[in-house]
Order: sequence, then structure tokens, then C-alpha cells
Amino acid sequence: MKKTISVIGSGFSSLSAACYLAKSGHEVHVYEKNSTPGGRARQLKKEGFVFDIGPSWYWMPDVFEKFFGDFGKSVSDYYTLERLDPGYQVYFGKGDSIMIGDSLEKIYAAFETVEKGSSIKLKKFIAKAADNYKIAIDELVYRPGISPLELVTADTVKKLGYFFSTVKKEVNREFKNPKLAQILQFPVLFLGAKPADTPAFYNFMNFADFGLGTWHPKDGMYSIVKGMVALAESLGVTIHVNQPVEEILVENKKAIGVKINGEKKYSDVVLSGADYHHTERLLPEPLRAYSEAYWDKKTFAPSSLLFYIGLDKKVKNVSHHTLFFDVDFDVHAATIYDTPQWPEEPLFYANFPSISDPDMAPEGKEACFILIPIAPGLEDTEALRDHYFEIVFKRLEQLTDQSLKSNILFKESFCVNDFISEYNSYKGNAYGMANTLLQTAFLRPKLKSKKVKNLYFSGQLTVPGPGVPPALISGKLTAGLIEKS
Repeated sequence: MKKTISVIGSGFSSLSAACYLAKSGHEVHVYEKNSTPGGRARQLKKEGFVFDIGPSWYWMPDVFEKFFGDFGKSVSDYYTLERLDPGYQVYFGKGDSIMIGDSLEKIYAAFETVEKGSSIKLKKFIAKAADNYKIAIDELVYRPGISPLELVTADTVKKLGYFFSTVKKEVNREFKNPKLAQILQFPVLFLGAKPADTPAFYNFMNFADFGLGTWHPKDGMYSIVKGMVALAESLGVTIHVNQPVEEILVENKKAIGVKINGEKKYSDVVLSGADYHHTERLLPEPLRAYSEAYWDKKTFAPSSLLFYIGLDKKVKNVSHHTLFFDVDFDVHAATIYDTPQWPEEPLFYANFPSISDPDMAPEGKEACFILIPIAPGLEDTEALRDHYFEIVFKRLEQLTDQSLKSNILFKESFCVNDFISEYNSYKGNAYGMANTLLQTAFLRPKLKSKKVKNLYFSGQLTVPGPGVPPALISGKLTAGLIEKS
């Protein structure tokens, strides 16, 4: 039966769900509070420079292909992809960096330059990670997180030890060199939780990294949003921008629509891809499934301090994606997850998209994006932002052996306060809820409200977890539950 569906937010999970629901014949309206669709995937354009404000890594290309394939389309129908070589570069000190190339053979060779014999260990490690990736994609991540039995398959039973060991233990068991260990641990640190708290099964991210590679959509990550919007609209989805939802309308414990700018918009179903905590605040307190105490006890993936910098010259000795691990990895991790505070010596990541994509900066100039992962909920002031900019930019200059400060045309920043104001993000988190053992699958907030009929959720605080590919999957899962209702 055809339903009218109101979707709150237009991030990846919302757009994904909207496409699947429209394909099934429903009337779908997407309401976005900001002026452009895409949620956290937005762009800053200034003086001829283009920056992806939000996600900047394109991993797990198979998930994107699977999404578009569900509609008889391909990624190439909407945007052009380039596999980066190197995928990224990691600095450990001045003149001391490792290139992660675009093939396993190149990566094995890079590991050998750091520690003789490590390539043999890496081959075995990646083989196990590839096996875990196949299980995750084929048997786990496309499950809606309703029952613990979803995790029980013939293959996962064999992998039980990987759920009770940790990424850090498994990496350190094989790799004694701290540089190599950090490269293998960083995906979960930046996107999920401490490697010491993340189930070893999540080493499938290492296969996503090394085996499937790092890609760049021409004109930036926003090209994906444009593609999804074009697909959604071709299926009949109506996207409304500058439409912040003020209230979820409920009658007899049943969602009947949303209120926007004082106007009631009725529908049969309400689906929110916006921040889960914020969405529940649009309901009367007795109808909220999760209390403030519940959210406060959860482990969140990092927030971020971000800088968008226009430079009037090309930058040397860096790659499209460049990580700076020249300070203590574990100490910084502790400031995010153990004792939330601003790090004294932060790790950071720099992105120079104009190296691979000349259209993202004027000729002869460079677009520079810098990210410092930090704990959510920290104090955020202009003074703190300026302080940390000075720290990381100075290290960028020193480690890459060049002077850049006088070449800055402009700089803009984005941090905890902006995540809250722009995205209604709980404590200003950037990525969602961490993938710890007790926050996996059915232990995450549910896709379907436990207290309000016809109210559903998708996105990074629910199943399957943080990141762009999981968001696409989340939308599909929620659409499937609505179809079954």
C-alpha cells in the first residue's frame, strides 16, 4: 500500500532510505534544515577553492556500487572515481614517512622497508581481514540489528575469538614495529574507538583500506550527494531545503507527521536520518526510548577540529591524504576516550584534494583541509581553535620541510559548536557512536522506535554504525523495515 513518508534530514542514510522507499512506490518528502542537501556532506566554495566540509575518505567502493546497482544504475552514471596512488602517506617525523600505495604489492614492499619480514606477516593478516570483510558484508552489516541471533552464522561462530579479542591485541601480536602497528590501527581510532576497545573482527577495515583502496570522486565527496539527489528525484522524491523540523507529530503514540516553521505536514510514516538523540528531543519525554543517562554513558567516536585553508602555492612532500603520527598515538587516543580533554600534542590529518583534482583549487594554488580528532563535548572557543592551528600548521611545515604560513590566503574552522548548531549533533560528535563490543549490531539504538508507532531511524547512531558506507546501508535497512510494517 502506498504511504506518505516524511524523512528528517538529507544525509547519506536519509537519501538512501528515500530512494528505496520511492522505488517501492511511496510518496517521499525529505526535509533538510540547511540550504543544501547532504547533511554533513557539504562543500565550502571560496575564491575558487572547493573543500569537502564533512567526509573526505572514499572507502568500500563496493558498497556504493551495490547501492546504485539496486536501482539498475552504476556509480559511473553519476560521478567519476579515481583510485589514489598513494592512497595516503603517513609521517612519523621529518623526512620519515610511509606511502600506502594502490596495490597490496606496493604496500607489502613499503612494510618491508620499515621491518624486514613484515610483508609475510601482513599477507597473513590481510588474508584474515579479507575473510572478515566478506563475512561482514555478506552476513552481518545488512542485518537490521533486531536480534542477537543475526550475529550467529556458521562463519561468525568460527570467528568468535575475533569478537572478544581487540584490534590492538591482534595487531601487536604480529607487528612489533610501532609505525606499522599505528598504520594498521588508525582506521578504528579515527572512525570508531580506541583500538584496545574495538573487537578484532573490525580488522576488516584493514582490508577495506589496503585491499579495496582509497578513491576520490572527481569534484569531491559532494559528487556522491549530487548523484544520490539526482537518483532520488528521478524516483519521485521531493527534497525540501531550509526546512528544520521543530516537532514530530504524535497521536495515540503513533507518528502522524512533522511540524516545520509552525506548519503541520502529515504523513503515514516518519523516518529520521538526523542525529538520533536530537530526533528523540522532538518528541514528548515519555515517548523517548532512550534517556539522557543512556546517551551520556555511551562511547562516541571523535568530534573534530577542522580547518579549511586556501594556499597561494602548491605544497611539496605531501599526498592527497596525509596523516601525521609524529607524536604519541596512545596518549592522544586517551584524550578522546579515557579522559576527554584537548590533547597537548595532537595527531592530525591533512587533505590536499587539489593534488589529485585540479578543479578543487585555482591553478598554481592548493586547497588544504586539516582535521584533529578530539573528544566530543569539549569546550570550543576561537582562542582554542587558533592555538591548535598554530601547533599543527607549524608541525606541517617542519615535517614536510617547507614554509607555508605566509602563503595562506584564508582559513576557516569548524568544531564542536558548529557540529551542534549545523547538524544538531549530540555533544558535537562528528562520526556517531563508536564500534565497541557493547555497541555493536543489536546493542545499538534501534532502527524502529520502541515507543512510537510508524517512527523510524537511520544513520550513524544506529545500525550498522559510523561512516559513509554504513550510512548507505542503514538507509536500506530502515526502508526494509518500513516495507514490512
